[in-house]
Order: sequence, then C-alpha cells, then structure tokens
Amino acid sequence: MVRRAIVPSALALVAASGVAWTLGGPGAAASAAIGVAVVFANFAAHGWSLARASTISVTAVHVVALVGPIVRIGLIVGLMFALDPLGWFSAVAFGLTVVPATIGLLVFEARLTMRGLGGELQIPPDPTAVRASAALAAKENA
Repeated sequence: MVRRAIVPSALALVAASGVAWTLGGPGAAASAAIGVAVVFANFAAHGWSLARASTISVTAVHVVALVGPIVRIGLIVGLMFALDPLGWFSAVAFGLTVVPATIGLLVFEARLTMRGLGGELQIPPDPTAVRASAALAAKENA
C-alpha cells in the first residue's frame, strides 16, 4: 500500500505547496510540504511497523496497532513544536496541511482495502496459542 501512495502523496505535496505559496509565501509552502511529507512518512512507518510486528506475534501486531498511532501523532506534534521557533516555519500551514492530508490518505487506504489489497496478509500463529490448541486437542482425543 505504501508504494501505491507515493504518486498521490507527491501530487498532494505539489498541490499543498502551491496553495500555501499563493496564500502565505515560501515559508508557508515549505511548511505545507513538510506536512505532507510527515503524513506520508507516518503512513510508511505504520506499514513498516505492522509488517515487522507480524513476523513476531499476533500480540506484537495488536500492540503496534493500538500504541503506534499515539506514538506517531505525538511525534508529529513534537515536530511541529520543534519547528515552530524557526522564522520561516508556519504552524498554521503545517497544521492545515497535515489534517486534510491524513484524511485523504485514510480515504485512499480505505479504497485500496475495499478493493482487496492487503487481503493476502499472513500473520503467523502465536506459538503459545498453537501449543495450547495442541494440548486441548490431545485432551479431547484422550
């Protein structure tokens, strides 16, 4: 999914930068571009972390799925506060780009998912659950 989002993200970056340049100048354009890039990086980090967690266990996937968004949102907000003291950075342009870019990316992801992309995801069984299932089956057959 991440590879399929590269082109739409690049188009969104150009569009957001253009609108921000028109409305607020070069600093706003750079801030908007950073906003779109951060949203895409957030999406890529989400995909990578879920893929990595799926090689560990189902519990790891659950932890990443539940805690990951909170961590990544915190990083986005922290980045905004870290960039805010810079004279050229526009927190308004950044924020007004991050929110719709995130919504657009979620819509894009939902459309891909509804078309069946990602349906072939294989999550390995949890070793503890496999042992418990085998023990239960042995008890039932005895």
